[in-house]
Amino acid sequence: MAMLLFIFNIFLLLPAGIVTDLTSDRAALLSLRTAVGGRTLLWTTTQQSPCGWAGVQCDNAVNRVTALHLPGVSLSGQLPVGIFGNLTRLRTVSLRFNALSGPLPSDLSSCVDLRNLYLQGNHFSGPFPEKFFSSLRHLVRLNLAGNNLSGEISNDFNNFTRLRTLYLENNRFSGSLPELKIPNLEQFNVSFNNLNGSVPKSLQSKPKESFIGNSLCGSPLEKLCPSKEDVPPAVSVDLSRNRKKKHGLSGGAIAGIVIGSVLGFIVLVLLLFIICRKRSSNKTTVVAKLTDAEVLGEKPLTGGSNGFSATAAASTAAMTASSATGGGEACAPKKLVFFKNSSTVFDLEDLLRASAEVLGKGTFGTAYKAVLEAGMMVAVKRLKDVSVSEPEFREKIEFVGAMDHKNLVPLRAYYYSKEEKLVVCDYMPMGSLSALLHGNKGGGRTPLNWKVRSAVALGAARGIEYIHSHGDDVSHGNIKSSNVLLTKSLDACISDFGLAHLVGPPSTPNRVAGYRAPEVTDPRRVSHKADVYSFGVLLLELLTGKPPTHALLNEEGVDLPRWVQSTVKEEWTSEVFDLELLRYQDVEEEMVQLLQLAIDCAAPYPDNRPTMSEVTSRIVELRGASQVDNGLNPDQVHGLESD
Repeated sequence: MAMLLFIFNIFLLLPAGIVTDLTSDRAALLSLRTAVGGRTLLWTTTQQSPCGWAGVQCDNAVNRVTALHLPGVSLSGQLPVGIFGNLTRLRTVSLRFNALSGPLPSDLSSCVDLRNLYLQGNHFSGPFPEKFFSSLRHLVRLNLAGNNLSGEISNDFNNFTRLRTLYLENNRFSGSLPELKIPNLEQFNVSFNNLNGSVPKSLQSKPKESFIGNSLCGSPLEKLCPSKEDVPPAVSVDLSRNRKKKHGLSGGAIAGIVIGSVLGFIVLVLLLFIICRKRSSNKTTVVAKLTDAEVLGEKPLTGGSNGFSATAAASTAAMTASSATGGGEACAPKKLVFFKNSSTVFDLEDLLRASAEVLGKGTFGTAYKAVLEAGMMVAVKRLKDVSVSEPEFREKIEFVGAMDHKNLVPLRAYYYSKEEKLVVCDYMPMGSLSALLHGNKGGGRTPLNWKVRSAVALGAARGIEYIHSHGDDVSHGNIKSSNVLLTKSLDACISDFGLAHLVGPPSTPNRVAGYRAPEVTDPRRVSHKADVYSFGVLLLELLTGKPPTHALLNEEGVDLPRWVQSTVKEEWTSEVFDLELLRYQDVEEEMVQLLQLAIDCAAPYPDNRPTMSEVTSRIVELRGASQVDNGLNPDQVHGLESD
């Protein structure tokens, strides 16, 4: 009895804000929704328990909210203080890829059990809160990349003794890097900040990509730090001595300077005469190609760098020089190899002289738009990390180049050398589906109507079905909206097919693309069913207008398929669709059918997914026979200019 009275008195003495339960957790979540969620958090507020809300996880043992997963759900604004002060049993907080701003919420320090904190891809600013160092001692994963955080990286990060992941890249941190002796730190990145000084010895085992974009020096970076001998000693100036020598130079010194200048001028004229004569007499291919490379290196570009042209030109010139000096057939210059179905032929030199514009950087390399002298435009993909030998590369690319279908981007030629691997294909003027849906390079998104979206879905499905028809071991391996390109007549064409088998694994294995099937561990080994999963995510993207989020390892991210399924289960199906599509009430049944197909394609287990042939048939059926063969006109796109 005395013990019960003792416990009762303790609860009476506690401040009201500290006594929290599931009811106070629910109130805190509703405050979060009001402050930054708006209508993007589709929670059923009539439910007394928040444990069934999308992105909210509870622990029944303690009857509290323990995880908050809200990535990429369009949260915006500043997080008010007091929300996390009531959600004190949180172990995971994921608010990544939203538009949250202001300082980091200081009351997160109340969440002393916090293990995982993912806030990357927002607009948080200001310094890292000092009180976090003393309270969040159990942090294992901390990702603050892609914000506007500033100040110095404190030595107090060593207090996070359990930390395995520390991502601070793409912020505005300044000062020097401290010695971080965190025993279990595996993933670390501070690239693209304003840091200076040397890389501490405790971090020199990390890859150099973790430190680039700063003014840092020392291992593992190529820039060496200046030694003590390189630092000039302090110099004191004797003003009186300086005044004594201010009377001017002697006559002998002036005569020496004049004679030296005349002799130097004569030598320079002779050198120029010899060079000009040599160039006029030597009209070999070597000089011609080297000149092309030099001119190209100085040529200004529109929208990006001419990296692929300059490097390829230099390597071509080097190989040509080897051939000219007797290298024989083995050192003969490489040439563009055109596929049999290509009707246009041009020289490598034509490509090198072309003006280039960067279109984008993808999984397999950087894509450029090249405008040839005749006005013809082509797209050039500069492949990175090619992992196969030259004979295997040629065999596989020839197999891919032989594919011919109206819903595949036509490949025209390829180039292989030790330094460069290029693939040339048709340029698609309307850009990618991703750019139209979500905007590109700061531009706004383009509203697409139902006819266009359903036609794109059908065209993409037919392209993938054609790829799969070449055998059970032939898959695309990288289906996503940025690889669905559109012609002027808005026909969907699949790009990057076959490239997954040529390149090595991604350089950032800690990121798992939102399109990738859960059973895929090696992106170079993708089955037909994995392609179907990726296409299902693509359909969900078409219907919702939302890009799939990227889930980090060791975190259960709320990806697009899971978000749609949870919303549909709560009978909020209409809330799934893009606002632009809700204008077309007469096709709601077709939209729901396509949504069901997308969910079937994105089934977690491969055996539960349909084949691409079945997918194509179902899209044809739901669109209706009258729309299947009718070509679409750019004027049918709401808000999209035809040119």
